[in-house]
Formats: sequence, structure tokens, C-alpha cells
Amino acid sequence: MSTFDVAGLNPPQAKAVQTLSGPLLVLAGAGTGKTRVVTFRIANLIKHGVKPDRILAVTFTNKAAGEMQDRVGELLGYKNQKRKRGQKGPPKPTISTFHAQCVRILREHAPAIGFPATFAIYDRSDQESLARAILRELRLPNTALKPGDMLSIISGWKSASVFPEQAMSIASTDKEHFAASGYRRYQNGLRARGAMDFDDLLLHTETLFAEHTDIRDREAGKYDHVLVDEYQDTNGSQYRITKHLTEVHRNLCVVGDDDQSIYAWRGADVSHILSFSKDWPDAEVVWLEDNYRSTGAILEMANTLIDFNTVRHDKVLKPFRPSGKRPRIVQHKDEQAEAETVVREIKHLIENEHIQPKDIAILFRTNEQPRLFETELRKHDVPYVMLGSQSFFDRREVRDIVAYLKWINQPDDEISLLRVINTPARGLSNKSVRMLVDRAVSKGIPVWQVMNDPESVADLTPAALRGIDQLKQLLGDVQQRLANETMREGLETLLQRTAYADEIARLYDQPDERESRMASIGEVANAVAAYEDKNEEPDLSGFLSDIALAGREMGSEKDKLAMKNAVWLLTMHAAKGLEFPVVYMVGMEDGILPHSRTLKGGMEEDIAEERRLCYVGITRAQDQLTMSLALTRRKWGKPRPTKPSMFLYEITGQADNPNKYRKRKQGASRS
Repeated sequence: MSTFDVAGLNPPQAKAVQTLSGPLLVLAGAGTGKTRVVTFRIANLIKHGVKPDRILAVTFTNKAAGEMQDRVGELLGYKNQKRKRGQKGPPKPTISTFHAQCVRILREHAPAIGFPATFAIYDRSDQESLARAILRELRLPNTALKPGDMLSIISGWKSASVFPEQAMSIASTDKEHFAASGYRRYQNGLRARGAMDFDDLLLHTETLFAEHTDIRDREAGKYDHVLVDEYQDTNGSQYRITKHLTEVHRNLCVVGDDDQSIYAWRGADVSHILSFSKDWPDAEVVWLEDNYRSTGAILEMANTLIDFNTVRHDKVLKPFRPSGKRPRIVQHKDEQAEAETVVREIKHLIENEHIQPKDIAILFRTNEQPRLFETELRKHDVPYVMLGSQSFFDRREVRDIVAYLKWINQPDDEISLLRVINTPARGLSNKSVRMLVDRAVSKGIPVWQVMNDPESVADLTPAALRGIDQLKQLLGDVQQRLANETMREGLETLLQRTAYADEIARLYDQPDERESRMASIGEVANAVAAYEDKNEEPDLSGFLSDIALAGREMGSEKDKLAMKNAVWLLTMHAAKGLEFPVVYMVGMEDGILPHSRTLKGGMEEDIAEERRLCYVGITRAQDQLTMSLALTRRKWGKPRPTKPSMFLYEITGQADNPNKYRKRKQGASRS
């Protein structure tokens, strides 16, 4: 037993803290005290004589790195030490993100790969400017490949360590072939400007180590111990850089949980943590399974679900707390009833059971789901904050459609008119719009009145005049449809006459993005239909008043949101790392969770990731968990029957578990 104080640590935690050499895999299940173990281990290494500046710890966010450094400082007593100006403090371990560490390495060694030590790091705007120039060189029309599309494809290749000379051979679509043509020019353009983009920080560090073994050895020689947090989230470059830094001294500690690997879409590769013992055959493996967060009943549900994944480390969360309330699975007749019931229950918890709003979370799978919940929360004066996705009412496409409806309802609404006047493009250039606004100001009348005055628009271009005529026709057609038929049909006319779906297709090349944007417009149609169903005499003014109640004003910084005493609305991806006494997981239906794309693809590894996402959602709950589904859900204004999520059948024992009949394919198991 070391002299380091491990009081308060359970035996597996103490073992991880006191294992001071060689490769170490810490499998830290949800709520098992991972950060505590990492910081205690760093402090213990220092207590045992390892120089602080010979320790490197890497994680994925600056906030996590800062918190880790603070906690190590508290353990070693230097966090609040005051120093005179110019006086150096005690040496500290290097605790940073992967990207920050790569910047440090490249600042010292970039000339070896042809970059100045003072290289610039391009932001998105800089990247798009360069991409635009590349596409002009290639003489590609904007419809063939947009700058954002090219950058997205190239970023995916860089995350997978695919270099320009390899891209053409793996490109499978026209867009990818165009992007491959531009990839080399893009990289050459960056190099000519002495710049790197964010993805290059990893890619060029990997290249540096591969091409200059002397530099690699020098960098590796700076540290005697390397720790990697959230190892399940590493991509290929991060994995290889880590191996380069540790293959000599072999003092590598990785901490993570394969059951919480939910970021494959941004390059994370769960096989890195699954194969750790194969990469390092002499590795010590420590299992952290004592969960201090959730009740036993919640953990029983989580364990039952995740056991359906056949490729995983065989671990089981063990409750430190009593069993508690059994999680509920609740069916509602439709999504409106789901939102109304959930918010009504939340209101009761706050007013009658004295639960603070900030202790309650509503978790979603997709960005389209929160709309009804926002509306109900506003209606019942329940404070809420949104994290992990834009508010439904703040999305570009929703703001466009709502602006059209406001203008149709009140043509003199200049703010709404100017938002949609050339969206989609109808020949009204910025110059023409400026002329119209200037004339409206000089005459003291609304812009729409100027547009309807033949003398005021006589000198506009033929294209601009055609655009004005199109807007007049659109306004008349939609107003007539609203007057004589339903609001749903009026909205259909608006979408058809503006060809807004074509605008979505033009703006967003990636199928996932298009699907998400169109789903948001579908939610507007659902909102209109729901409003008509609820009101005996529905009209456009009433609908616009209703949705105005769902608007909100809030900051965008996560920390500011966390400080508010308000119910959390967030995606399950954004919820990772957080915990709440009361959790509602809504929309537990096939096509939402698991997502429709996953079901269509039918790949076992994709279903496994969706199951891990569901597991992450369940393990956010400390005391109470409710999972809900709608028996029907509107799609483009029409109710459609739903199917309960396959994960609900697995949780409740109504699905056959393949692990009863076969051994795990991969990952550590214990006899």
C-alpha cells in the first residue's frame, strides 16, 4: 500500500490510482468516478517522484483539461498559491486537448514539413474563401459543388487520415470526385499561405512523426507517462499519435467506456478501446463498475439494454444507491399528448414535490423534437434552456417559412418581407432591394407599397420586375387558399410556389443535413395541423400568436445555461457527461431511436451505436426516469402510426438477447 491517501476510493479506483507503470486500461462505466481516478493517479505519480512536467494528460475539451488541472492542483496544494510577478510557479503536468498539444509540437517542428513555425490556423471563413478560389480554378459550377460541401468531405477524409493522393481512389460519388480534385489544390493553397486548418493540426503531427523519427523520439522523450481521457472517442490520427508518444516508455494509461462511444459520425473509433489489450498485451485492466449516480432500478434497465451489444467489454454497472423508483415506459396517443403530459408532470414536480427546474431534463434523439415541448413549457410558464441544438424556432428554414407567413398575414411587415424577398432567389438583387428600401424611406411608406407602385419600380431591371410579380402572385394565391380552404393547404401552396424544397437541396448537399432541414419544415406543417385541430375557428393570426409564445431569449454559452434554474432540453449526444435527478427520454420509437437512417442501413455496428446512445440517455438519470412514445406522430401534417423502439422490447425482456447463445466477439471479458 502506498503512502498516498486513497481514503474515499473504492478498491478498483485505488488499484487504478496505485498502478504506476506499464500500459493500463481503466474501463470506467457511467457514474463510476472516472475524473476522480484520473486526477488522483496524476497526483500519485507526482507523490512517487515523477516530475510533474514529465506527465502528459490529454482530453477532448478545454474545459475538461482546465478542470483536471485545477483538481490536480487541489490535491497537490498548488492551485491557490500566490506568486510575485515574474516568479515561476512549481512545475505542473501538461494537461491539454489533443489539438492544443499538436499545436505546441507543430510550433516547434513545423519547418520540418514545410510550414513556418508561425503558421496561421484558418477558421471556417478563411477556409471557405480558399475553397471558393479552388472551385473557380476547377471551373466547377456552384451547383456541382459548394465550398461548404467540399470542406465537409475533405474534413471527413482528414479525420480518417486520408491524404490527397489517396482521395481520388476512394471517392465514390460525383461530389466526392469533385472534392478529391480540389483536395490537393486546397492543401497546396494552405501551404502557400503558411496555414493549417483545424483537421491539419492532427494530420500534420501524424505526418511529422512518420517522416521524422528523430523529432518523434524527441517529443516522446519529453514524457515518462501519458494519460488519455475518453479514449473511446479517439480517431485514427489521435490513436497513432498516442502510440508514437508511448511506444518506448510504455507508460500509457487510457480511461474510457466503450458503452458510451457515440461519436462515430465525427471520426471516433470504438475499436481503439476494444482492442487495447491486443495493442498492449501486458496491459493491466481495471474495471470501474460501482455507479454512484443512479438508483439500482435505473441501472438494471441500463445493464439489460447494453448487454444486447455483442462487441463490447463485458462489464456491469453495480449500484451504490438503493433500488429506488422503477423507471416508467409511457405511451401517449400522439406527440401533442406526449408533450402536454410530460410538461404537466414537470409542472407538478416543481410546484408540489419542490424539485428544482434545473434538476429536470428532457432528452431527444433529433433536433426536430423539441418544438412541441418548447411551446408547452412556454404555455405553462416553466423556465427552460436548450443545449446541444438550436431552438426549433431559431433555425434558418423555420425562420424563413414563419417570415413568409407573417408577411402573408401582414404584407406591410417589412422585417419579414426583407427576409424572404429573394429567398429563394427571384431576381431581386441586393442593389434592387437597397433601391426599394431607400425609396420607401424617402416616401415614408412601407416597402411593399413601393413595390406595388408602378412609377416607383419603373427603372428596376427586368429580372427584378419579374421577381416583384412573382411575389404578388404568391401573396394572392396563398391568401386566397387560406380564405377558402384550410391553413394546411395554404402552407402547401406556399411551399410549392416558392419551391423551398429545391432551395434546401441547393443549400445543403449532405443527405443527412437535407433530411434534418426538411424535417424542420415538416414540423411547421405539423404545428399548423395541430393548431387547426385544437381551435374551432383557426386563422393565421392566431397561429402566429401561438408560436410567438414559443420564442425565447437565451445565451448560447453552455455555462450560462447551466447557471439558470430551468428545465434542460438537450439531445442525448449533448447530455453525455451530465446528470440529472429527473430525466424524460421522449420519442422512444423506431425511426427516432434508433434513427431511421440506421434502420434503413441495417448495419449491426450502427444499431449498436444507437443502443449506446440510448444507454447514455438512461444513465443520465439519478433518481427518476421516464421513457415515452407516441402511438401516432404527424408527418407533413398527417398522423402516421408509429412502432415502439426496438430498445424498449430489449429493456423489458421481450426481445431475445443473442449474448445468451454466443460469446463476445471482441473486448475484454472476465472468467
